[in-house]
Amino acid sequence: MFARNVAVRLKPNTLSDFTKTFETNVLPILRRQKGFQDEITFAMPGGTDVIAISLWDTKENAEAYNTSGYPEVLKSLERFLDGSPKLRVSDVLSSTLHKAAVVAA
Repeated sequence: MFARNVAVRLKPNTLSDFTKTFETNVLPILRRQKGFQDEITFAMPGGTDVIAISLWDTKENAEAYNTSGYPEVLKSLERFLDGSPKLRVSDVLSSTLHKAAVVAA
């Protein structure tokens, strides 16, 4: 499993609209991507710093998203962003995601 960790700073008082746009525009884009597993999004106290972690089955699929879906995501969120997102990528060493999916099935 592979993770993309994107940190963004929001313009003041935009967290609510950002969240709605993320749910209605961004999540459907992610769900269409090959290899997408899950998305976890955090807002820090104060609501201007957000971290979004997407989980992917392989590094190759995560990298493909970087050119096929991510530009569309950035475009849909640009009106909320204060500066450029900071992207970090990593291998997932441990996760209970796959265990939770098996139990739910």
